[in-house]
Amino acid sequence: MGNLMDLRPSFLRGRTSAATTSRDVLQRLWRSFDLPDESLEHVMLTGAEPVLPSSFAVGTAAQTSMAAAALAAAELWHLRGGARQQVSVDMLHAAQECRSHFTINGVTPNIWDPISGVYQCGDGGWVRIHANFAHHRDGALALLGCPVGEGTTRDVVQAALSRWKALDFEQVAADAGLVVAAMRSFDEWDRHPQGQAVAAQPLMTIERIGDADPRPLPKYGHDARPLKDIRVLDLTRIIAGPVCGRALAAYGADVMLVNSPQLPNIDNIIDTSRGKLSVLADLDTADGRIALGNLLRSAHVFVQGYRPGGMAALGFGPEDAARIRPGIVYVSLSAYGNVGPWANRRGFDSLVQTATGFNHAEAQAAGQETPKPLPMQILDHASGYLMAFGAQVALARQATEGGSWHVRVSLAQTAHWLRGMGRVEGGLDCRMPDFDGLLETEASGFGELVAVRHGARFSETPARWTRPSSPPGTHPTVWPFNT
Repeated sequence: MGNLMDLRPSFLRGRTSAATTSRDVLQRLWRSFDLPDESLEHVMLTGAEPVLPSSFAVGTAAQTSMAAAALAAAELWHLRGGARQQVSVDMLHAAQECRSHFTINGVTPNIWDPISGVYQCGDGGWVRIHANFAHHRDGALALLGCPVGEGTTRDVVQAALSRWKALDFEQVAADAGLVVAAMRSFDEWDRHPQGQAVAAQPLMTIERIGDADPRPLPKYGHDARPLKDIRVLDLTRIIAGPVCGRALAAYGADVMLVNSPQLPNIDNIIDTSRGKLSVLADLDTADGRIALGNLLRSAHVFVQGYRPGGMAALGFGPEDAARIRPGIVYVSLSAYGNVGPWANRRGFDSLVQTATGFNHAEAQAAGQETPKPLPMQILDHASGYLMAFGAQVALARQATEGGSWHVRVSLAQTAHWLRGMGRVEGGLDCRMPDFDGLLETEASGFGELVAVRHGARFSETPARWTRPSSPPGTHPTVWPFNT
């Protein structure tokens, strides 16, 4: 990896080398789950920091999380009878895929509402408001006493926030179920009870939650992709969870995206639905819950990113799923982890960056006072690939040991992992690269889609998406018949 310097706070120095290479990061992650060292002899990681303008090792996080997911797929392929194959991931390609760049019918969608972004409060502190969904936008506007609707300007919001303290508005918004984060420094986050709770947890957990007989994975010929006939229920939204499902689809799984007809989506769904079946089921109705239960009874993986406790309230929490489908691999995504005072708090990548110190530290590195975001939603994307990695590790354990399994990933724990990689000297001087040679064009249910092809390359079973991206409700709520 390139030339790194240790700009971390003193509490981190000496614990993790700032000159950490991608291979070091991948090896630690791989070995932390007792996976075979022999697999690591078959992975090639090319490129070096910096690849995007940031003082953080965002390229390393993109490359190693993607490589972990791909290498786990190769390990499953080996478990199913294939010889070990070479997996390669280029850092620039991985980072570019994590920028979520795509066009539909020649147009680049704008997913950000004009109200979304950072504002300075009356006490000099900063808050970030996430308003990409209308109910979040209107809730924040109502809380501020601003006119509700699309016509309200940022100047009106700024004037209203001048009467607030940043931490007060963050708390009141959280109490109202809205999505707002106050900007903290790393030191402030480290003193916060949630920061301490996150720091005490591992990057991710894979826990056995029930008994079940092993279901050995059927063996196929060498032309089959690693996850052939693995059925994945994808109940996730926005970026991180959908990236997990998209990766598993690229490795051969039958991934079914389950949307509620009552919930809005943003245009990212066009990109993240590549390779997936797309169905509608309203889980607030008996018919919707029956449909999901029927799908679950023959699924292998259940991925969900709803607020903590949300799926359990509907009868599809991890223990419920293990009862309905013994041997299930259940994957949960949260914003701030499952312990600590913020365990139930809603959040998105941009807000977690703000709350945990990244926007402050990046601004300091750039010599500016205004909060500075990372150059892409790396917490989302890295978390998505870590979810895919964990799901496949648990699949291997289920096939050999039996049991039902629960994989937990959070954006805040991924942020802590990224922070531990150190800082990239001169990283902010890197120019934002273009996408030359990385784009592919395909027909989709939304129109002509141009997007970055998958960055993980397999020597024997190339990753690919065999189903076009499709709007919610395109497919029936039944699994396809596999021959």
